[in-house]
Amino acid sequence: MVRTALRVILDAEPDLNVVGEAATGAEAVSVVRAERPDVVLMDVRMPEIDGIRATEQILAGMTEPPRIVVVTTFENDSYVYDALRVGAAGFLLKRAAAEELVSAVRLVARTDSLLYPAAVRGLAAAHARRRPPTPPPWAARLTERESEVLRLVTTGLTNAEIADRIGVGPATVKTHVAAVLSKLGARDRTQAVILAYESGFAGRADPGPRSPRT
Repeated sequence: MVRTALRVILDAEPDLNVVGEAATGAEAVSVVRAERPDVVLMDVRMPEIDGIRATEQILAGMTEPPRIVVVTTFENDSYVYDALRVGAAGFLLKRAAAEELVSAVRLVARTDSLLYPAAVRGLAAAHARRRPPTPPPWAARLTERESEVLRLVTTGLTNAEIADRIGVGPATVKTHVAAVLSKLGARDRTQAVILAYESGFAGRADPGPRSPRT
């Protein structure tokens, strides 16, 4: 029923096309490898293998993997956090309105912006408090500017907003973000936020007001 509803909503949009469905985690991996979609909506609780393992297998087994959005009932579910840790681009609640679903798919398909940054940040902070911070080896490799950019990324700012904040061009920020992701070993901004909170890096300095992109 949920898959049918998602298909009807997304296929009604002129710029979106649903290319496949899967009832199990293993089937999801096969369908994604065959159809090569740009975005995957992945449930975290499925038969055979769960959405976390399916996400790992998809991201590890494709040279140009899709952006994976976890679809969940509860935003504070530990499964969601684990999916973000292994590389999911963000998460979406099953009770989200149709307009919110469509906007989320377009956002992750076309930009590197965080999907619901305040929610991702809250989830990362909540889970980080449950474990002692581990000093990250990558922190010493970041330049002062890269550290500043990472702290601003954790607030959910886009490249353009970061550029405006620190007084450089968006292209320069894009270069800094790419360097940060490389040094962290992060797949995207979402994973960088998770690593920043888990290590205790986020919160060491006040990154300024949170972006309104929530």
